Amino acid sequence: MPSPEHDDVDVNDISPRAWRLLRTAAGYEQRGVEKVVDDIMQAHISMLENNTRSLSTQRLYDLYELYATELTDEQIAAIVDNF
Repeated sequence: MPSPEHDDVDVNDISPRAWRLLRTAAGYEQRGVEKVVDDIMQAHISMLENNTRSLSTQRLYDLYELYATELTDEQIAAIVDNF
């Protein structure tokens, strides 16, 4: 679970590359995310990660929360802060 230091992450500022790294570090394939998060399709994830489309802020938070539950604070910081 992310600590309070990462609760204030602005999901709109996370880069497409960081989104891909968060997903893979959390152990999800694009199709796996589609199965877990309502109203998200694999194509949405692909477009987000390729910087061809953004998602609503709520959907971005849903993705962030999903990935963050599988990652340590250090992993989140390394990915979000450096990519």
